[in-house]
Amino acid sequence: VQLQASGGGLVQAGGSLRLSCAASGRRFARDTMGWFRRAPGKEREFAARVTGTGWSAVGTYYADSVKDRFTISRDNAKNTVYLQMASLKPEDTAVYYCAAALGNIVSSRVDQYVYWGQGTLVTVSS
Repeated sequence: VQLQASGGGLVQAGGSLRLSCAASGRRFARDTMGWFRRAPGKEREFAARVTGTGWSAVGTYYADSVKDRFTISRDNAKNTVYLQMASLKPEDTAVYYCAAALGNIVSSRVDQYVYWGQGTLVTVSS
């Protein structure tokens, strides 16, 4: 199983970026997928998650720090999850990681996610 994250780069404050995470080796349509980030000198933290398709409990959830600015979505036909980031701030600078759980979990904990991408760097200049 591989998760390949892409789309990071350098952007000015107030700008937008879209991250993509393409999965291979396993279909994740019914599994929760998420985005986490690690800022310089900090621990990896939760950013957003989207639940699997076909369950009674479905939806998206965001960390307070990104709510109303970031949008997570998934395209099950492409086995891909996206993170649309808008109104970016310098404090959003981090390596962003996509992750996949096994099953439809409703957790933001790093240790609840089984598969991880390699990370893509987002740098927001002021």
